Amino acid sequence: MPEKSYLAGKSILAVDDEADILESIEDILEDSRIDCAGDYSSASEKIRNNRYDLVILDIMGVNGLKLLDESVARNFPTVMLTAHAMNPEALLTAIRKGAIAYLPKETLPDLEELLTAIFKAHEQGEPPWKLLFERLGDFFDKRFGPNWKDKDKSFWADFDITYQIGKGIEERVLHDERIIGKGI
Repeated sequence: MPEKSYLAGKSILAVDDEADILESIEDILEDSRIDCAGDYSSASEKIRNNRYDLVILDIMGVNGLKLLDESVARNFPTVMLTAHAMNPEALLTAIRKGAIAYLPKETLPDLEELLTAIFKAHEQGEPPWKLLFERLGDFFDKRFGPNWKDKDKSFWADFDITYQIGKGIEERVLHDERIIGKGI
């Protein structure tokens, strides 16, 4: 008997302007409850009116970085999944805005495995970015070039030492109902 997926039954919002990507996500995460949106306005409405265990956002075509702000404000763990915005600047912006991961669409065949590891780490209070860079660091180095972190050396130096995401963690904490009002 196959092992039940860690994401089984989880409520997940997937946002992408490419219908085939949304269909692939639905197929890959078949044991999850997937809600899909193909544009900014319908995604924004879903974020405002529903609760999600996880949100998966494209960047281009759906105003994904603005949706990231909205998703983080609702304290939804959010993963960016992109192809056209796969660059160091968008990655850094996603980190600073509070995304818990930034995945290239080339990893779609491994999406369930990656999301499971990232989501588990997030739920257990472990840094999902550390796990992401352990698994995909070579991909980023090949895609962005060997010295891609040099442009923002001080950020990456702190990041590499602690894997604490500063603004990103701060943004999530500001909206975390478990922490609000505890004087932390």
